[in-house]
Amino acid sequence: MSQHQSDKRRTRGYFGIGAERISKPLNLGNLFRSAHAFGASFVFTIGAHPDALDFFADTSKSSSHLPYYHWETLEDMSLPEDCRLVGVELMSESEDLPSFRHPVRAAYVLGPELGALSPELVARCDHLVRIPTDFCINVAMAGAVVMYDRVRTLGRFPPRPLMVGASRRAVK
Repeated sequence: MSQHQSDKRRTRGYFGIGAERISKPLNLGNLFRSAHAFGASFVFTIGAHPDALDFFADTSKSSSHLPYYHWETLEDMSLPEDCRLVGVELMSESEDLPSFRHPVRAAYVLGPELGALSPELVARCDHLVRIPTDFCINVAMAGAVVMYDRVRTLGRFPPRPLMVGASRRAVK
């Protein structure tokens, strides 16, 4: 990747992403691999099942490149100062992701594969967002959608062309 391409992809601020009570190593490995690809600053788990901590699905070896925090309980969780906790959950009080203004400093947390964010974690969140789907999607996929939306909205990208299929390079 050229320096010019790298500059265009850089976003403002920082973010981390993690999951509460995750139990499947494939999902966690995919989430962390996507976090590495999207430029996360850190990854984390809260109360993860011990089996989930086998990162064999993480072929990018994100644990060699990103700080990983594992907190046994919500009370153990410690985020950087001024970092906003954003819960990702299909709840009536959640804001639709396309309308959400991402905090410059954020930690996104997703719920477990079979369940939802705990009420205690929901209460601790500064924001709640939902991906506007008809039903829940895979944890790793949901994380990738949220990270893409963050990069797209906080990244340094030119606006989309007005015409379908138009290339910004072709317009002078």
